[in-house]
Amino acid sequence: MDDNGINYPDRPNDLESFWMPFTTNKGFKQSPKLLSSAKDMHYQTPDGRQILDGTAGLWCCNAGHGREKIAEAIKAQADRMDFAPTFNMGHPAAFEFANRLVELMPGTLDHVFFTNSGSESADTALKIALGYHYVRGNGSKTRLIGRERGYHGTNFGGTSVGGIVKNRQFYGSLLSGTDHIRHTHDIEHNAFSKGQPEWGAHLADDLERLVQLHDASTIAAVIVEPVAGSTGVLVPPKGYLQRLREICTKHDILLIFDEVITGFGRLGSTFAVEHFGVEPDLVTTAKGLTNAAVPMGAVFAQKKIYDAYMENTKAGIELFHGYTYSGHPLAAVAGIATLDIYKEEGLFERAAELSSYWEEGLWSLKGGNHVIDLRNLGIIAGIELEPRPDAPTARAMEAFHKCFDDGLLVRVTGDIIALSPPLIVEKTHIDQIFDTIGSVLKSID
Repeated sequence: MDDNGINYPDRPNDLESFWMPFTTNKGFKQSPKLLSSAKDMHYQTPDGRQILDGTAGLWCCNAGHGREKIAEAIKAQADRMDFAPTFNMGHPAAFEFANRLVELMPGTLDHVFFTNSGSESADTALKIALGYHYVRGNGSKTRLIGRERGYHGTNFGGTSVGGIVKNRQFYGSLLSGTDHIRHTHDIEHNAFSKGQPEWGAHLADDLERLVQLHDASTIAAVIVEPVAGSTGVLVPPKGYLQRLREICTKHDILLIFDEVITGFGRLGSTFAVEHFGVEPDLVTTAKGLTNAAVPMGAVFAQKKIYDAYMENTKAGIELFHGYTYSGHPLAAVAGIATLDIYKEEGLFERAAELSSYWEEGLWSLKGGNHVIDLRNLGIIAGIELEPRPDAPTARAMEAFHKCFDDGLLVRVTGDIIALSPPLIVEKTHIDQIFDTIGSVLKSID
């Protein structure tokens, strides 16, 4: 219990009631990994062990943990006004945050629709895309195209355009009228590429195959992650995203970038839009938007999309979509404080400066035990391990457990170790991350 009489338990009295997401629940409850506090680059366990955060929580705490500026902003707003609806009314923080965000986004992506998560951002962008064609008189453009191995959250829209098998297989046909282009990863051709692979730009032409199959008059939008994160850090080949943009423009198909992971400094730039020099029509964000202090997402839309709704709908509500918590006051002020920290501490620029040292640390693992590929861009890395015969994912999961035991939190997806530390990471932390992983890999059969 703290000085205010509020009880923050370090240890739960029972582990049974919480059905945990994306977790082996039976395995966790036999050997739980609990985190009780966090500050800067580290978590702390209930027994007092320090765990270096190699994943920024879950790709989201870009400014590190326990940032007082954010906590103070949330408390001040909660004291002033805990909640205000944004249906036919508003509050200043939501408008201020939206204005601050569009100042960061290059090009004409100058309107923001607030959501509460990356999953909601994906579904919102897909609905905005469908509605955009409808209000312009192109109601036949209803097909949505995703990419194999893509991840766009776990709501029905995002799952339908997503391409990770386990995320889809239990849920029937999902949304009708979806299809998928090929992913860009091919170990035979682009393994051990530093940064963007030289091979693979032509894979964008798979979209032309779907245009031939379905006809462009039926296709509303294509959604891709600029860097596919949750599937194991798949970096786009040089020229790939530019080619996707060309094909979408040619056929009046909206291009959506899912920047839930790549947004807010992860690549050493504000957004992947800036890093790759490709302007999509819609951008989905979340995670680093508020440094994960309060759940929030946001969809950026080009001016032409917003204007189409304003100019082509009758009087009244232009977009029948939204959430109770869209633009929540606590989330909005947390976001404003987060943007202040990013700017004041130059964290995006810092990430760019550290990216070469980060790359060197990763590539020290080349030739390591079971390592079949290394991938990196900005302050992201993927370490792909050779799967065990008849036991896929087991080797990487063993590495996850051993890293945690050795004081390092990593992310595992399939047989890939994914890394994305807070942007406040120091060179000593980078050394620790890759030294620990190297040592762990040596110990694994």
